[in-house]
Amino acid sequence: MSHAIPRRLALGLPFVVAGGLARPGAGLAQPMPASAEAGSLPGADELRAEWDAFRGRYMAREGRVVDTGNKNISHSEGQGYALLVAVRADDRASFDLMLGWTRRTLKRRGDNLLAWRFQPDAANPVADQNNAADGDLLVAWALLEAGRRWGHADHSALGTAMARDVLKHLVRRSGGYTVLLPGVRGFDRRDRTVLNPSYYVFPAIRALAQAVPDPAWVRLAADGLALLRAGRFGRWRLPADWVALAKADGAVSLAENFPPRFSYDAVRVPLYLSWAKLGAEPAVADSAGFWGDSSHSYLPAWVDLTSNAIAPYAASSGIAAVARLASSQRGKASVEARVMPRVAAATDYYAAVLGLLVRLAWRDIVAPTA
Repeated sequence: MSHAIPRRLALGLPFVVAGGLARPGAGLAQPMPASAEAGSLPGADELRAEWDAFRGRYMAREGRVVDTGNKNISHSEGQGYALLVAVRADDRASFDLMLGWTRRTLKRRGDNLLAWRFQPDAANPVADQNNAADGDLLVAWALLEAGRRWGHADHSALGTAMARDVLKHLVRRSGGYTVLLPGVRGFDRRDRTVLNPSYYVFPAIRALAQAVPDPAWVRLAADGLALLRAGRFGRWRLPADWVALAKADGAVSLAENFPPRFSYDAVRVPLYLSWAKLGAEPAVADSAGFWGDSSHSYLPAWVDLTSNAIAPYAASSGIAAVARLASSQRGKASVEARVMPRVAAATDYYAAVLGLLVRLAWRDIVAPTA
């Protein structure tokens, strides 16, 4: 199944240019319901306590964040998540430790991007020098925030350099649209470009656009929304983990050689859209609709977008937290929406980090970070 992208959708910009900088488009912000008042959010002490719990369980002493659900590997995405939470928790010592390991171990030769994976038991732990766009966006975002919070010019300069290299190496034209390549190599093919919708970390894109003003960011964000609106599949009209964009006509289809699922990657789509105050987007509403469908007796971990079959097991506490956030964007928030899972309740790294990210997103939506 494929869908052509209506070009008029590109007008739904999440950013507009003013004074040379990108800022959120005020007309697209989805207000939080009254039940999600600021008083219900975790305070700084609680956030620091949850970060300390995460750090104690998932950060090795050298600064490596361990993905316990994935053979104890580490990846640029996980380093980026943890760096961002460390900034928000005002933990500079942990930030510097993680940043040092990340730069020593994952930095690619010739640019400021990062190799995507570290395998601790391999003879060459970083054999694959390809990068992952979301990891680069997240680390750059964390660096820019660190530079502002702690007044450290080197952090700001490195975040800016990474932002420039994202523009240089990962932002491309394909099928008539500006797209974000998932990595430098292997995704831009002769007749199609393979994309990961969950790599569009919209709040990070906004932060990088402020650091390195360029109209390409606006095109990237606008066309990213167009892709998400067109690339929804199956009974519940959900975003997929991986899609293909046809170069000939701009049609979006499920990518070959990837499971056709709304799964562990795509669950981040409603998270990032909500975080960027784009909660009115169809991908958020449809995700919330799937998670809230009364035909499920449990919250499914994934759904097959071709057969509509759901996972035979329940989603993690982290996915449940994203579901609550998505539901709140439809005006259906309740006390349940404000109940955020504790790191101690998570079964693995990914569940724990999703829960932490939802905490940050709630805080930014109601009381944006300065």
